[in-house]
Amino acid sequence: MTKAKKIAAAVTACATILTAASAAAIIPNSSELEVSASAATTTNGNTPKYIFMFIGDGMSYPQIQATADYYSALADTNDNDILEATRRLNFMNFPAVGSANTYDSSSFCPDSASTATSLASGHKTYSGTINMDETFSVEYETIAEKLKSQLGYKIGIISSVNLNHATPAAYYAHQASRNNYYEIGVEMVESGFDYFAGGALKKPTGNDKDQTSVYELAEDAGYNVIMTYEEAEALKPEDGKSILIAETLADSDAMSYNNDRAKGEWSLADYVDKGIEMLDNDNGFFMMVEGGKIDWACHANDAGSTISDTVALANAVNEALEFYNEHPDETLIVVTGDHETGGLTIGYAGTDYATYLTNLKNQKISYAKFDSDYVTKYKANNTSFESVLKDVKKLFGLMTADDKDAESNPNLVLTDYELSKLRAAYDKTMSGEKVTTQEEYVLYGSYEPLTVTITHLLNNKSGINFASYAHTGVPVGVFAKGAGCELFNGYYDNTKVYEKLAKLTGVQ
Repeated sequence: MTKAKKIAAAVTACATILTAASAAAIIPNSSELEVSASAATTTNGNTPKYIFMFIGDGMSYPQIQATADYYSALADTNDNDILEATRRLNFMNFPAVGSANTYDSSSFCPDSASTATSLASGHKTYSGTINMDETFSVEYETIAEKLKSQLGYKIGIISSVNLNHATPAAYYAHQASRNNYYEIGVEMVESGFDYFAGGALKKPTGNDKDQTSVYELAEDAGYNVIMTYEEAEALKPEDGKSILIAETLADSDAMSYNNDRAKGEWSLADYVDKGIEMLDNDNGFFMMVEGGKIDWACHANDAGSTISDTVALANAVNEALEFYNEHPDETLIVVTGDHETGGLTIGYAGTDYATYLTNLKNQKISYAKFDSDYVTKYKANNTSFESVLKDVKKLFGLMTADDKDAESNPNLVLTDYELSKLRAAYDKTMSGEKVTTQEEYVLYGSYEPLTVTITHLLNNKSGINFASYAHTGVPVGVFAKGAGCELFNGYYDNTKVYEKLAKLTGVQ
């Protein structure tokens, strides 16, 4: 077992739409944002033959720093000997660090389709659009497609969410709408890429379930379609092109959140490890790896799951680092985000300058699994508020002032104000009524009122806060190591990530 696996075991679009003309008037030219001229024109002379592109969906500086701070806080408590190893995320120490703007042709709060398009093909487009221009008449060729057609690289696409979701799709598909899931799935098969792995396909037989299954199309095209961990483990490079679907599927047929992952269930790092085995060849490969559930957790304002899935991405990066150590002059690793989600920040009005990040270690389950495994039963059984509170303590650590453990855990004790908010959310959930007012939306978004209130309370008592249930417009970090990594220093537009990869590899 690798060190990364040991660590792993231990541990749509924005509503504001701007016209293209008005966006052009207020958005600065991306060339004006390139502040590292020397880095843009010089490299260490090496052309990367093996390229890893890690994308933390929804991951920007707040998600990274919150994760690092959380493990730093835990290490200070000396809970166990592995905390020091996970205290700083591996890619935070990469020698090249940049920042990338994320706005698209629609908004300063962009979506994953448009931002992944910028990363993959170097073009801005509307939110919700994948590798097509604003007229929906021009298709953009992606860096992955060019590396395969021009240089003969093998290509791998891995995601913890659905393989035809926006971010992975942006490396092989060209669609006016990210919701064209069946058409995207067909393009996935037609891409001829060598290795796909992660969550199941959305709508594999079309919107009306009357189309030939994409899985069947894949088999007809010569793909091995693998649905079990046993089959995945047995897969060998000589078996050829393969699509690996996680045997254990969670919410929306995606992989499990890292904090819900059961023993024996493959992690993102496992699929990267298998991908390296399947793709490794003398000619070269390109692997895109998405930590997609960072975004989903941030949408739901679930800080605990956000941190856990950020660690899952870092563990996947560890697999690439092991490969890099064997091929240091030929390997490039890039880690970035497509956009920030949730407006996450470290600090909360109720805790002022203090944080209590170790509170988050009490969260044992993601918001999604709490919904499916607990809230569904509460509704069916009309479970009392008092009984729900017992589960809240067991799974999230929050307790009432009269609890026997209250005196020894003062930072987890609910105040009368907090308890009243939780009771109101419980009543709303048990009523089954939809969120209808502005006040309710601010409190609950589109999520289960009881669940999102629990995570809000735990977040806030830890000194963490979210400003939104959607995406925000802050820049994302870009971290690079290996051949040509110097190009990624500086402050630039996200389209420049594609341009830098194209420059390094020489594709046209």
